[in-house]
Amino acid sequence: MSRTMKALVSYAPYDNRYEDFPVPEIGKGELLLKVKGCGICAGDVKSYHGGIRIWGTSEENRYIEAPCIGGHEFYGEIVEKAEDVTGYEVGEVITAEQVIPCGECKFCREGKYWMCTRSAVFGFKQYANGGFAEYVKIDKNCIKHRIPEGFTQEQAVLVEPIACGMHALERADIKHSDVVVIAGLGAIGLSMVNIASLYLPGMVIGIDVKENRLAMGKEFGADVVLNPAECNVAEEIMKLTDGLGCDVYVEASGSPGSVTQGMDALKNLGRYVQMGVFAKEVQADWNVIGDGKELTIIGSHLSALTYPAVIKGIQKGLIRTEGLISHRFKLEDWEEAFETAEKAEDAVKVMLVPQE
Repeated sequence: MSRTMKALVSYAPYDNRYEDFPVPEIGKGELLLKVKGCGICAGDVKSYHGGIRIWGTSEENRYIEAPCIGGHEFYGEIVEKAEDVTGYEVGEVITAEQVIPCGECKFCREGKYWMCTRSAVFGFKQYANGGFAEYVKIDKNCIKHRIPEGFTQEQAVLVEPIACGMHALERADIKHSDVVVIAGLGAIGLSMVNIASLYLPGMVIGIDVKENRLAMGKEFGADVVLNPAECNVAEEIMKLTDGLGCDVYVEASGSPGSVTQGMDALKNLGRYVQMGVFAKEVQADWNVIGDGKELTIIGSHLSALTYPAVIKGIQKGLIRTEGLISHRFKLEDWEEAFETAEKAEDAVKVMLVPQE
């Protein structure tokens, strides 16, 4: 008889079920982790609400393979390993990057595994069930990293989202003279403010509509914070930059209005980085990009090669984590956790704990 575990299984939009599910069986090269914590990503909430990016408009363009177990911001303890696994032992605490690369496509062969054409992100495929469960299987192709001794539960869960933010900033190619704007001060946005300030640019500006996040933005290194509900952000940025605009605008909110705001705020030859995920298609005036300001539009996907740097940065105290995990819930209380992540004024990053 197969073993069972408790898991949060997604069947359809608005249909998540906390239920018994078979414990994954491992094969060659694989590990089984006992999940110690898993963060709720904005993408998990959008998936629950049927976001088109995940559920598509038909079976043909649907990304998710339901039913499946969500959660890609996880870490855990190795409790089983295949006989052929070397370099890892039962009892070690590790995390795995959020994508399971195929190892065979053009991008994997070139070392750009995060752009794998199979695009298997934990929590959205049946063969890549995620960390909203008591156990998760780590595929032989997974990119694994040890969690250092002394890391708190919160720090371990934050490695994945911070790594995504670090990759976006690498894509932005920040210079010391740049005025850098981070739009959206959730856990990733706040971490980007922190990391951007380590580049010692000319100015770091944080944008959000929540006052508690704006206050945290200052704590995490922003020179200026702006609330688009209370001011015209583009106009304020122009005032701060002698009418020129910012050099870099990183969109991390997933709010459609932030796109136009960013294009208006950028200087000529500025760099726009899209990191946030939208629930639906977004419109923008492409004349501003081309015939107007000659902007560089940059995409940022997942975390690329940044996990080791994030872990090192947390160890050294350069990357802050205090306060980023605002709420913690048992997995069985997932409904309250999701509602908190979506609606609570004081929510930053919400974490689920499958088992103590």
